[in-house]
Amino acid sequence: MALQVELVAADRSVWSGEATLVRARTAEGDIGIMAGHEPILAILAPGDVAISGSGSEGVTATVTGGFFSVDHDKVTIVAEQVEVTAGSGAR
Repeated sequence: MALQVELVAADRSVWSGEATLVRARTAEGDIGIMAGHEPILAILAPGDVAISGSGSEGVTATVTGGFFSVDHDKVTIVAEQVEVTAGSGAR
């Protein structure tokens, strides 16, 4: 099973696709999400978001505040600013 992931900045869509693992920092601490994770809504803390794509594609980005949502194997990350630091860029 794979996760459907959307990484969005305030002004643009940055990355979307299937992933096996998403790691991010929330206001409560670091979090890792895999398929089947329970629903969650969290405040996104400044730091890195790492998305391990299904196959070889994925992305690592530095983000500022925003929010992180997981529901039914769909992860949505909305940040004020996003800077891609590794992997594929905007799609």
